[in-house]
This record gives sequence, C-alpha cells and structure tokens, in this order.
Amino acid sequence: MVLFAMLFVMGVLPMLIQGRLLLTSLSKSQIETRILDIQNQALILSNRLTQSGYLGSEVTDTVLDSQMDVLADVFNGRIVVVNEDYRIIRDTFRLAEGKYHVSEEVIRCFRGETSSEYNSGKHYIIETFPIYSQGSDGEIDGVLLVTASTASILNLMDVVGEKITMFEVMALIVIIAAIFLAVRLYLQPVYAFRRWLGKIAQGDAETIRVEDYRELQEMSESVSQSFAKLREVDNSRQEFVSNVSHELKTPITSIRVLADSLMSMEDAPVELYREFMNDISDEIDRESKIIDDLLTLVKMDKSAAQVMNISQVNVGALLELILKRIRPIAKKRNVELTLETIREVTAEVDEVKMSQAFTNLVENAVKYNREDGWVRVVLDADHKFFTVKVADSGIGIPEEFQTRIFERFYRVDKARSRETGGTGLGLAITRNIIQMHRGTIQVQSTEGEGTVFTVRIPLTYISQKEVPGGK
Repeated sequence: MVLFAMLFVMGVLPMLIQGRLLLTSLSKSQIETRILDIQNQALILSNRLTQSGYLGSEVTDTVLDSQMDVLADVFNGRIVVVNEDYRIIRDTFRLAEGKYHVSEEVIRCFRGETSSEYNSGKHYIIETFPIYSQGSDGEIDGVLLVTASTASILNLMDVVGEKITMFEVMALIVIIAAIFLAVRLYLQPVYAFRRWLGKIAQGDAETIRVEDYRELQEMSESVSQSFAKLREVDNSRQEFVSNVSHELKTPITSIRVLADSLMSMEDAPVELYREFMNDISDEIDRESKIIDDLLTLVKMDKSAAQVMNISQVNVGALLELILKRIRPIAKKRNVELTLETIREVTAEVDEVKMSQAFTNLVENAVKYNREDGWVRVVLDADHKFFTVKVADSGIGIPEEFQTRIFERFYRVDKARSRETGGTGLGLAITRNIIQMHRGTIQVQSTEGEGTVFTVRIPLTYISQKEVPGGK
C-alpha cells in the first residue's frame, strides 16, 4: 500500500502541477498578447486622431468615429477621447460625452506618460495614449483611453481547463492501472518470499528459493542460514538435555547398582562394605561436580555485566598459583609442569573466572598426558592483548574431533574421561569465560604427539555496551 501511494504521488502530482502551470502560463501569454494588440491598434488610432486634427475640428469625423466604434467592438470594450480640458468629447458607449474625466492615468498621460494596467479582479485592461497637436512639436491636446475586456480569454481558459481536466482524469486512470500492475509484478517475488516463510514456519520447507531480485536472493540466503542455525541450536538443545539426563542418571544408576548389590549380600565382609561405600561416595562426588558445572554454565549464560567482577590482576602470579595447586596431581603421573613468563602482564579480568578457565586447561593437559610427560604454560603480551599457551605431550586430539571439543558433554575418549573424573563441561566453561572477556581460544593438536591451547584476551576489559550491537 505504501509503495502504491508513493508511486501514485510521484506519477500524478507532477502531472497535476504541470497542468496548472500550463494553464497559468497560457492565460498570462494570452493577456500579454491582448495588451500588445490593444497598444498597437490604439497607437495607430492615436496617430490618426493627431493627423486629422480630431480634437481641434468642429466638424465630426464620422470615419474616425466609425473606426473607434469598430475597434471598441473588437476589444469588447470602450474607447474614450478626452480633450485638454479633461472633457470627454467621444465615448463609444455614448454615456459620458460632455462630462469630465479626471483620473491619475489621464493626468500622467497629459504629462507624456503612457500607462497600461490589467485589473485581474474585474478582468479588463486599461491603456492610455496621448493625442498630439497637429503640426506641433510634442504638445498634447488630449488623451485616448481604451478599456478592453478579457472575458474571451477567461472563456478560452475555461475551455482549455476542461480539456486539461479531462486529459488528467484519463491519464489518472491509466497511471493508476499501470501502477497497480507494476506493484503487483514488483511484489510478486515478495509474496513468494512470504509464502516460503509460511512454509518454513509450518515445517513444510527448510530453505527459501526466491531468485527474482538480488536483494531478495540475499535475504533468502540470510533467512535460510538463520533457520539452519536455529535448527542447529534446537538440535544442540535437545542433545544437551539428553546428555544432561544421561550424565545425571549414570551416577545414580551406579549408586543404585552398588546399593542393591550390598542389600542382596548376607553377612558381607566389612572390607567389601567399605569398598562399595567408597564407590558410592565417588559417584556422589561425580554427581555433585556435574551439578556444580551445570550451575556454572547457567550463570554464564546470563548477561556478562551481571556476573563479571573485573579487577586489575597479575596474570603471571595467577598462573603460578594455579600450577602450584595442580603440581600434586602432576607428580602422581610424573608429569613435568613448567611456567615461562616472557613478559609481566597485568590485565583487567575476573580473577575467579579466569582462574577457573586456566585451571581447566592445565588440569586437562595433565590428565590426558602420558607417564613422564610434560606440560608447558607460556605467558606473553603485546600492547593490546595477553596470550597464554598451554602445551602438552599428551595423547592429542584427532583432527575430526577438534571442532567439537568445546561442546557441552562432548568427549573424545569417553572411557578415559570417566576414569579421570571428567564431566565433559570443562572446555565449554573455559570457552564461555574467555568469550565473556572478549577473548579467543584456539586448539592445535596432533594425535599421539600432544596439544596446544592458545588463549588471547584484551588487557583492558571491553564491556558489552562497548561492543557493536551490545545492550
């Protein structure tokens, strides 16, 4: 509707304006032509009156009188001759002869100034011309006053206006029909695009195929990609719910099996009870860790501004503390744990969350390492970012799994993950923390040789309001 109205205004308004301008221009041109004609005829008549000595003659010049009558009829007006005493000696209307006519234009004409005036309200033209004395040099004996009606011009303008109006009405009908057809043809692909959207909403289609316009084609591709991402998110959500259910159910199943086994035994030795109770305690700890990690992820899904506690942190000292806590675990597996600080770094970060992220990376590097292996943590920085690399000599990650290791509950080696007590949420939590700091995390790994995680984070914290599109 808006498009139709816009095209209607753009097509009709110029035509209407042009019609009015044309009518006004024609009227002005006709009046100017009439004035020139009156001036020419009146000037000729004035010269004849001068040459014939009309004002000084006592005998009526019937020829000139007849010419004045004819000219007055042609002009559909009135011709008046005024002598030097301001007395009217000739009036084609025969109404004012012998009377005096003193007016501004007559007085100016006796001074040698001709005048021309158009009264648009009463639709007539007044012209004055001097009548000179016969045989004298510039002496004015009288004034020729010509009044001409413009009624014929008005009638002509009415006729022309009617024709223009008829043309505008016909053109308006044609323009409306053309605009209607053009809008329908133009919007046909848009309607098709809307039908495709309806099909997708009802689940009858997965992609949009509209290729009539480049813009619609780009929109189709964007919408199709958006729907594809939404489907991926929905599938991911379903998979996440399934994984959560499975992960929470597994320890409970193990506890149930152990408890049933104990209850089915008669006179079981204390050592066996103790072993089973230790296993049950381990499964409870595992369940508790899964729940804690899930709660951590839920908190991180909120707005970063609500859960971030930013402060100036010595990153080198933080890494030293993390490695100190993990070294007992590394010693059990005889894994060498070292920290190399290339440049001292102080950055604006959430110390608790950043500690959790780096702890997850270093713990994984130790847990998924081999006996007598090594883990190296390297800290460096430039003028905008600091970088932490966690490299290990562990089992590595197959290339086909490297793009999925940050997914929740995803495990490359599920059996080994359960042995090491992993929940499958550590790397997901780590990536969320790094993204909350507007940083990036990358992985490079070769199966059987080891893995390198590279974390890059701004030295100055960038709040969500400073990020384009942030709220």
